[in-house]
Amino acid sequence: ILPDDCSYTDQQTLKLQEAPETVPAGEMPRSTLVVVERGLVDIAAPGARVSILGVLSLFERADKPQNPDAAVAAIRLPYIKVVGIDFNVDGHGNKSRHFSPAEEDRFVELSRRSDIYRLLAASIAPSIQGEYTLDIKKALACQLMGGCKKTLPDGVKLRGDINVLLLGDPSTAKSQFLKFVEKVAPVGVYTSGKGSSAAGLTASVIRDKNREFFLEGGAMVLADGGICCIDEFDKMRETDRVAIHEAMEQQTISIAKAGITTVLNSRTSVLAAANPVYGRYDDLRSAAENIDMMSTILSRFDCIFIVRDIRDEGRDLSIAKHVMGVHMKASNTAGVVQASADPQTSLNNAADSILELKLLRDYVAYCRTKSSPRLNSETAALLSSEYVSIREVVKRQGDCTGGQRHQAVPVTVRQLEALVRIAESLAKMRLEATVQSRDVHEALRLFKVSTMAAASAAPQTVGVEMRFLGDEERLQIQNAEQFLKQRVPVGTDAKMLLVLDEGVALGHADFALRRALKIMSNRMEFTELDKGRRLRRLR
Repeated sequence: ILPDDCSYTDQQTLKLQEAPETVPAGEMPRSTLVVVERGLVDIAAPGARVSILGVLSLFERADKPQNPDAAVAAIRLPYIKVVGIDFNVDGHGNKSRHFSPAEEDRFVELSRRSDIYRLLAASIAPSIQGEYTLDIKKALACQLMGGCKKTLPDGVKLRGDINVLLLGDPSTAKSQFLKFVEKVAPVGVYTSGKGSSAAGLTASVIRDKNREFFLEGGAMVLADGGICCIDEFDKMRETDRVAIHEAMEQQTISIAKAGITTVLNSRTSVLAAANPVYGRYDDLRSAAENIDMMSTILSRFDCIFIVRDIRDEGRDLSIAKHVMGVHMKASNTAGVVQASADPQTSLNNAADSILELKLLRDYVAYCRTKSSPRLNSETAALLSSEYVSIREVVKRQGDCTGGQRHQAVPVTVRQLEALVRIAESLAKMRLEATVQSRDVHEALRLFKVSTMAAASAAPQTVGVEMRFLGDEERLQIQNAEQFLKQRVPVGTDAKMLLVLDEGVALGHADFALRRALKIMSNRMEFTELDKGRRLRRLR
């Protein structure tokens, strides 16, 4: 072979893996080698969803044995020689849905219902009920629809995806919301924060058996065009959490590893669930102390819901009745048979109350592809004036509580863009081309009950804390305060558990010691270090 006289063609080796949602439970996703040539090289980015037409072939690979004298056995491996690649929607998402005229008529009829917003919210996780879930379901309905992605004349792209954070007590059905949204979204990827590394969420560079480097997309890349659900968001290491900053705002993932420098698309919404620092939400601490996250990541979330498990007899009774009803219906097969005996009646009842899962998924996909509403001058002026007034309220709160240090969730221009996206998603539900003023008012209401409520959650003051106590309990707390002042001199540190154990041994009640510590911390006499494991006496 004379190299100078040969003509060369481009060739690229890819790894084709089955989609995450089609993998059976408990199995690893299967993959195969794919070889593309000539014009097909470098047109498929990692994470793209493709349909491939090709010829199944074999190639022989002789592995070099450790012992050079050993016989070399040729190993035949299958690969696909590609003839053509068919991209799905924009290189991501499910196969482009071609809705039939009957389906489109059904969806248009749905969009004209006056209560379509309430219907969509009620259809999200219908087994989860409670007063606190109403606004969360509405926000998740907006997230499923998404805002409108915009590309400016200078090439700058503004994201249209809505990010939501659920932060609160255990057993408030946060993970159930995530699992349901993963099923309804056009592309859904579910991952847990503790078992996810920065490379697993974004992209990793792997060396194959031929000692060559290749790129593998992570969860954020695989969820391109859908929603990435991250559970246990607070358990992630800080270095791993920083990796998704770029993916949440710029919607790209930049890679510069092992000689590979590239930018991957991750046009995905993020739905995250997290617990407060101390496991449960502590009323005696401010929101900033309960939320142990940097303001850089919090400002990227459009809606932040603080989910509280409030002990109230009436509320507990209604939730208990609902849970018992869910269990009874799940085990009552006779009731199911009876309900399905007359399908027309049950269909009408279901249409009045909630949408079926398949219909909900199809309607979401239809709205995302067909509708792209925009603001008009009236709604734009209303949004800008409301944003200025919200900033003024936050500034006054900051001045009253001592500046920026007490502000848990920053209110920045990103929050103004969040209001625009939420308003657009509300108009998208009705397949309208223009955002109405009622959409702006509902977006402002959602923002105020979520992010603004989280930003302005103040700790209970000492007066409120002592007001509901009896004389005996007050005396116990005062005695506990005296013990703490004697035990921890000014300017010294002590272990929290050791101090509490010594106090209990001397006859002080555990609740009185903890309550006294909180009261003294509010008076800036004590501060807690190392997530509450150590105490330091300030004055």
